[in-house]
This record gives sequence, structure tokens and C-alpha cells, in this order.
Amino acid sequence: MTWCTTHKGPPVFTQAERYKMVRAIKWVDEIVEGAPYVTTLDTLDKYNSDFCVHGDDITLTVDGKDTYAEVKREGRYRECRRTQGVSTTDLVGRMLLMTKTHHSNIDNSDYQQHTDNFGKGPKGHSPWTGVSQFLQTSQKIIQFASGKEAQPGDTIIYVAGAFDLFHIGHVDFLETVYKQAERPYVIVGLHFDQEVNRYKGKNYPIMNIHERTLSVLACRYVSEVVIGAPYAVGKDLLDHFKEPKKRGIFRTVDSGNGLTTDDIVQRIIKNRLLFEARNQKKEAKEIAVYEAMKSQAEGEQAGDSAQAAQ
Repeated sequence: MTWCTTHKGPPVFTQAERYKMVRAIKWVDEIVEGAPYVTTLDTLDKYNSDFCVHGDDITLTVDGKDTYAEVKREGRYRECRRTQGVSTTDLVGRMLLMTKTHHSNIDNSDYQQHTDNFGKGPKGHSPWTGVSQFLQTSQKIIQFASGKEAQPGDTIIYVAGAFDLFHIGHVDFLETVYKQAERPYVIVGLHFDQEVNRYKGKNYPIMNIHERTLSVLACRYVSEVVIGAPYAVGKDLLDHFKEPKKRGIFRTVDSGNGLTTDDIVQRIIKNRLLFEARNQKKEAKEIAVYEAMKSQAEGEQAGDSAQAAQ
């Protein structure tokens, strides 16, 4: 936890919570606990890794150095395009701002002020740290969906809720649900934003329906998601998923974890000043690196032009 606080600021989740949440992601085979912040060749060799992967946003140490510099030089680094509009900075800002504009009208002046100011350093915006609107596409859903239908002999289990700020409490609940049958097929019904706001109030949900859909689909215990599920479970919904004709099939399960989305928000609010300072420092470092990269590219381009002129 120490290196995380040193380089990235205060984490929202505890170390144990983060380990369990990452293990629940369906594309993860193994996790390395206490991994070093700076990825080296020794780290890759120790865990028999061919290469490491990161998004196209740069990560820097506290003194402004690229954490992947060594593995990049040796050709053991791959990069994935960062998902536009998915930002921890933005989510933290939504909690602190306490408006509903993130799931209604994003052009609202309060929300625009947040996007302009939250985490913004004195020298402007970094191309990597900032706020942008998440745009859902059918391709994104296909990438996250399992594509598997329930098979004969599977036990179809339906649960519904907001599943906002998908956290360890949700993971523990879904794992408990998954263990209710030998061959479970777990369907999660997600309520629309307006419905969630109706019964939870305040500025909930923090994440809109599109963001919540992908978060839940990424969980290894989930087989399918109903987008915009009804608040009340009726005959039509059960028939759609070929549930047994017998009615009154309802179970309550205790996950043993009482953590709620409200608890996560309170953690953020408690550390508000630390998070704001963290974002400003992070963005200032990124701007410095970006300007240096830009100057280097312009210098190389000018050199090429001079050679061509000769």
C-alpha cells in the first residue's frame, strides 16, 4: 500500500479489497500481490511473463520517470488504447460534486465546471488525466459479454439492483450467488439511472447505465446482464429466461460483506483534499512529459526536413 500512496495518492479500496476485485475479473488468470510500481525485466522474468501491457496513458514515478521505461527499451511492452471517458478522476469528481448531471444532461454548467477544474493543474490539462464523456457502443458490449446462453441442466439465477461503483461488496454477493448451484447461470438485472435515483436519491447512480453494464459484465460470476431491468420482477421477465413455471422461487443470501456504494463515496469525501492534490500533481507531471515528447518529435521532424532539403 505504501508505494501506491507514494506514487498515486490515497487508494479508494484497501489492498485486500483490490486483490479480491481483480481476481473476480473474468480475464485474469493470476495476480501478483505487492507487485512493484516500476515494472522491470526481473519482474517479468520472475513471473514467466512474455511482456506487459498498459493503456496508452503514461504512468510516472513520484520523480517523473516512466514506470515502463526498461521493458519498453527491451521490446517487452504492449499498449492498449485507453477507453475514452473511463476515468477514476471523473468518478471521484462526480462523488464530490454531488450533482445528477453525469446521468442526465452533461452540458450542465456545474458539470462543465467540474470537467474544467477537477484535477486541473496551473498549466492546463494533461492529455491523459482529465474528464471525457463515455460513449457506449455495441462493440464494447460484445467485447465484455460472454456470448454464452444457458444450457440444459444450468440453474438460472436472477438478481437485480444498481451495482453502482462496482466494488468488493458486489463481488462477494455475486460469488455467494454463484455458489448457490452446481451449474449456475447468473443473470444480473441493472436498473436504469432514473430508477436508481428514484429509490436511492442524492446524486446516485454515480456511474451511468452504460458504465455499470460493462463493470458487471467483467465479473467472472456473471453470465448475462439485463440492461434497464424492471424494478419489480414479473412473469414476462421470468418467462423470457425460461425460468421454471413454479412461482415464489426467491432466496436471500448473506455475502458476509456489508460494504455499500455509500461507504465508498464516504471514503472519497473523507479524503477530498488529498484526491484533489493528487490529481493536480499527477497532471502537472504528465504535462511536463507531454511537452518534452512534443518538443522531441518536433525536433526530429525539423531534422528530417533539413536532410530532405539537402
